[in-house]
Amino acid sequence: MSLLSTIFRRPAGWLLSASHGVMERDILCTCTILGKFFWKYIHARSFSTFDVYLTGLVSLDHRLCCGHLAHTPSGWAMQVAAFVFIQRKWEDDKGHFEKMLDYFCDIREPLQLLIFPEGTDLTANTKARSNEFAEKNGLQKYEYVLHPRTTGFTFVVERLREGDNLDAIHDITVAYPQNIPQTEKHLLNGNFPKEIHFHVQRYPIETVPSSKEELQLWCRKRWEEKEERLRHFYEDGKCFSATGQSIVPPCKSELRVLTVKCISLLYWTVFPLGMLVLLYLYSFARWYFAAMIIFFVVQQKIFGGLELIELACHQYFRKQQKFHNTKIKNN
Repeated sequence: MSLLSTIFRRPAGWLLSASHGVMERDILCTCTILGKFFWKYIHARSFSTFDVYLTGLVSLDHRLCCGHLAHTPSGWAMQVAAFVFIQRKWEDDKGHFEKMLDYFCDIREPLQLLIFPEGTDLTANTKARSNEFAEKNGLQKYEYVLHPRTTGFTFVVERLREGDNLDAIHDITVAYPQNIPQTEKHLLNGNFPKEIHFHVQRYPIETVPSSKEELQLWCRKRWEEKEERLRHFYEDGKCFSATGQSIVPPCKSELRVLTVKCISLLYWTVFPLGMLVLLYLYSFARWYFAAMIIFFVVQQKIFGGLELIELACHQYFRKQQKFHNTKIKNN
């Protein structure tokens, strides 16, 4: 995305409005989805965009992704990174959620979990469904966001809390002052956003309600605030900050951004060509390429994904350790 914006000479500026300069070990991030390609932008930038406000980075970065992505080459990389793939059906997702969250808690590594409670991007159709849901449940109709799906959100918070693996929730609101690319055609025509604004609000876990009902109300309240925040943004000056000035992270200086983009452009030009040359000249490269494709396809069919194999291995060795500890205790 960043390279294409450079090629079309329409770079996107990243501006930030943040509430606190604190970084916890384990965080849950909730975020709105604006446009089909928004997740690509936030995936590419992750929290390096917010270096001015976060004092450190966590080592494990996980996201909730649609299950169909697991069957794509990019999905194979997501499997390696232990992304949580969902089917958008709570009956099917709950058990998988439970196992993956328990795994994250068991390994005791710093955790960054990014979720999108709205579940989809903002379009005319999804907005109509959201308004229909609001009418049916006596809720406010939204113009700039969709009503969040609170079932998964409350389950994730409760599970991470039980595992003592949650320090804070970071609520992210995103806005595009000019345009939002919605299709691949927009990108190929060079229709990139000139600026992308982020508002980040930190809520220490001690300030977040503990009961399921209160958590659902708390989540809905955050979305009410998002709606009002975005309304002010688009109607009163297109800036989240009350001063009218957003923060441009110092890590995004023009020289650094230009350097990184040039290196990236060079890499992604040379690397694919180099791979094609290797495949053309050397049979072992062709065999390796074919073997990797077969491996990922077969393991996906048999086991459901590398993240499930990793989870199964963890559960096996955990049972073995418990059995060993019990045996020693009895002796």
